[in-house]
Amino acid sequence: MKISLREKLGYGVGAVGLDLSYGLFYSYLSLYLQKALGINPLFMLILAPLARLWDGINDPMMGSIVDFSHHKMGKFRPWILRGAVLNAVVLCLLFNAPVTNSVWIYVYVAVFYVLWGMTNTLADIPYWSMIPSFSSEEKDRNLISTIARTFSGLGQGIITILTPVVVGVLGGSMGSELDAMTSGTLRLGFGRWAMIASVLLVVFASVSVVSTKERRVIPSGEKFSFKAALSVIKNNDQLRVFMLFAMISNAGYYMTSGISAFYFTEVAGDLKEQSTFNLLGAVGSVLGLLVIPVCSKFMNNRSTYKVSLGLAAVGYILMAVVGYGFGGNVVAMGVCYLLVSIGIGSMFVNQTVMLADVVDYGEFKLGTRNQSLTFSMKGFLQKMAYTIQSIIMYASFSATGYSGMEGAVASASAKTAISALMFLVPPALIIVSFIVFSGKYKIYGDFKQQVLDTVNRKYEAENEE
Repeated sequence: MKISLREKLGYGVGAVGLDLSYGLFYSYLSLYLQKALGINPLFMLILAPLARLWDGINDPMMGSIVDFSHHKMGKFRPWILRGAVLNAVVLCLLFNAPVTNSVWIYVYVAVFYVLWGMTNTLADIPYWSMIPSFSSEEKDRNLISTIARTFSGLGQGIITILTPVVVGVLGGSMGSELDAMTSGTLRLGFGRWAMIASVLLVVFASVSVVSTKERRVIPSGEKFSFKAALSVIKNNDQLRVFMLFAMISNAGYYMTSGISAFYFTEVAGDLKEQSTFNLLGAVGSVLGLLVIPVCSKFMNNRSTYKVSLGLAAVGYILMAVVGYGFGGNVVAMGVCYLLVSIGIGSMFVNQTVMLADVVDYGEFKLGTRNQSLTFSMKGFLQKMAYTIQSIIMYASFSATGYSGMEGAVASASAKTAISALMFLVPPALIIVSFIVFSGKYKIYGDFKQQVLDTVNRKYEAENEE
């Protein structure tokens, strides 16, 4: 069945709202907690891994619940809407924390930090799980994934480019940079900005739900079993391989987005340069969406993914050369980051397509189509990637005595550590991910076609019954 452009665009719009929330949480929560609330970095070093332990239970559980759902609207769209509303509420509360110096601020942050992950999962898993239900054709999946990732990049771009300016305007300190704002300005600005993002999250999710139809959905009459969910993960070897290489590469990218504000504040000495840096990165992310349509004409998805990782690695290495050898010129660094972002943008689209292939492979190997459970691993691996980034970053802060609080001065060792996190860690992780992917991922070529043919025959036979 042909999918209209209107429906494809309507589906993609939902990703804007999801990434407004996602971008605020992953790119600016650390800065907000440290500079606006005075949270000790050591606390986050402990909280992030503990939250991921819970996600390891919650995410596959939620994926299985979606797989076994029955609703007149379908099994994906109701959860997208519910999750968006709840995530919007939690985002508002997280960035509008009460002003207190007592231990209760740590309890408050911990509770809503965990709740953000849970409510994000409620919307994120069913949203991305819909992709295999649209079509089994690689070209269709590539196009739908590209559109969704385009809108996802738009949401991220809005956050990374506008936040440094908007927070000042909304906080009553127009023209000031984030590093020059008082804690009160940051609290007010981030609080209002989170409210706006939350409203947009619900609006865009509603547009996506209303605009789309669910196809090729195979409901399950079974009830959720955590043991069965673990069995699926254990027995789908390609799902585990995917999680490993994607988690490593994503951690490399998250390191850049997480540390850049600290780099431009403490090392470069001018946070406004981050906007230029992020703007060039956003341009690269858009250009990265063209990599798959161009490369798919003469190479398969596996080769395209290698090209994507290669571009990211080269861009990161060149950025390190500029950062260390040419005084960290922001325009030159931004051009290198543009190349990185072309590779990363293409990488994310490829990962979405590959995860749809992993769903088919799981049905081919195990006989059951655990679509949402498999896609729940996408959100979980992203959180794990963020955790890896957080552990490395906060451990470095703690080891060098850097607090990031208002008025704090970074030591020489802290600046050295921040530069290493900016320039050395990301390319190392991208290269390791490339090695794992090249050696272990096998769903491509003739074998991939065999998997698709088997799954399609099963689907056609079930429809005839």
